[in-house]
Amino acid sequence: MSTPEPSCATLPLSRIVKGDNPRRYFDRKKHDDLVASIRIRGILQPILVRPAPSSDDSYAIVAGERRYRAALEAFGSDGEVPAIIREMTDQEALEAAIDENDNRDDASETEQADAAVRVLAACRNDRAEAARRLGWSRAKLDRRLALAELSEAVKLALDERRIKVGHAELLAAIPADKQDKALETILGSGLDVSKTRDLLMRVTQNLGAACFDKTDCTTCPFNSAAQRTLFETHVDDGHCTNPGCFQLKTEAWETAQREEQERAAAAAKAAAPPPADDIEDEEQDDDEDDAIDQSPPEADDQEEAGDRASPSGTAATPASTPPTVVQSKGSIVQAHKPTVTVKSIAGRTSDLREATWRTALARALAGNAAHAQTAILVAAMSGTLSQIKPETLKARAGLLVGASFPELAYSAKIAEIRALPEAQAEKVLSAIGAAYAKDVLTFGHVADLARTFDVDLRDVWQVDKTFLERYTKDELRFIAQECGLVAHVSEKAFAKLLSAKKADLIAGMLNATGFDWAGRLPSSMTLDGQYGPPPVPAQAEEPLSRQAA
Repeated sequence: MSTPEPSCATLPLSRIVKGDNPRRYFDRKKHDDLVASIRIRGILQPILVRPAPSSDDSYAIVAGERRYRAALEAFGSDGEVPAIIREMTDQEALEAAIDENDNRDDASETEQADAAVRVLAACRNDRAEAARRLGWSRAKLDRRLALAELSEAVKLALDERRIKVGHAELLAAIPADKQDKALETILGSGLDVSKTRDLLMRVTQNLGAACFDKTDCTTCPFNSAAQRTLFETHVDDGHCTNPGCFQLKTEAWETAQREEQERAAAAAKAAAPPPADDIEDEEQDDDEDDAIDQSPPEADDQEEAGDRASPSGTAATPASTPPTVVQSKGSIVQAHKPTVTVKSIAGRTSDLREATWRTALARALAGNAAHAQTAILVAAMSGTLSQIKPETLKARAGLLVGASFPELAYSAKIAEIRALPEAQAEKVLSAIGAAYAKDVLTFGHVADLARTFDVDLRDVWQVDKTFLERYTKDELRFIAQECGLVAHVSEKAFAKLLSAKKADLIAGMLNATGFDWAGRLPSSMTLDGQYGPPPVPAQAEEPLSRQAA
């Protein structure tokens, strides 16, 4: 089927509508000059239109929108303009508009970038096909697609020629949420392309010094090497231009290293000779058998009396009554084995408890600006705000406020803070609150804030192998008792588990069939020394028929 020949006509402006033109910016002075020319001479070159897809009586502009706008201002909607009418699909119209814009002297790179994105989508991300349809080289397509990642404010600044293409190419190398602040600095300080490059170099991170695995960085668009292949203007090779991502990867690596060190320390501890009290646990059965064989009759009478005195008819557990042993002369004495209490086991884990609660409070304040503000005001009024380490926030100022903030004069920093949008200011407050939770010297302040804001340790921690390895067998029995594990598996079954090696005991505790440690907080990890049971799920109401039954 042949394509219909285009027809020429004179159309009323009232029947012409704007098409899907990728052009975004129209220079006002050039527009005014064109209006004056059209008033004198009329439109000398017809505009290109096609039947509007949404109307039977209108025509959509394919090329010539500047002439249409100027004619509308010169003649009003009752005026008429010469037009070439051509049947075209949406894709054909888009490609024709791009080609017409591309051949203008004042074509905008960002207009081409946005249009390239649409053509690429129509080509199902086939860049070779998109470049062919546009009549561009592959390199030009890649450059325009990179510019498509610019923020709207930067695109407008380039359209209006308030910045140069070199500025835009440099800004395309940093995350979009940082571009607007950088643009303000460029425009406010009148930075040329060279000085803009120097500014960005100060906030990039050297990938050569990165501690984490950089495999993903090789294909990342924020790797300066990727920008070098696209643009003439770029930062030095081997740098990351996304400081937020670099920081997160660094922190993740450091956390993994700490965990690995803790595991190594736990393994070394497990391989070392067991503490004296563990040896007593393992040899307890043999000692008691020897004591029975060697003890005089009155010792048996004392045991029977003790059994009769126990309401449940069972002997007291080792956690509450020291075992009876016999010296070489046969005399009965009590071993000096300490009694296990909440206070005694909490002493073994004070470092972990404090660090974990600080992390939980920091996360809570980081996620709630109102709570963070309360913490900051209390800290300031109590004279403890200064305990935040200077580097804690200074090192993150570029991420929290703006890339250029650390290099600004103090007066300029004041202006930057005053100009912060409300949402960003809340993020800064939250970060200060989180820093206070991490750095304040007195743990009591952390505990008071955590209670006030109902911070739940369950959000960041639960019982695991590293935690249990801190304790002796008697202490592990205490934890299993208060957390409900003993009741779950039965006293007899747990006693059998207790007779195994400590590593096997811990594995058995963590993998007990049908028992879930999630949400169970041993008293040694809580702020008040009271066991924290898992939250009770909301119970669904029983059907009325069952209630009636």
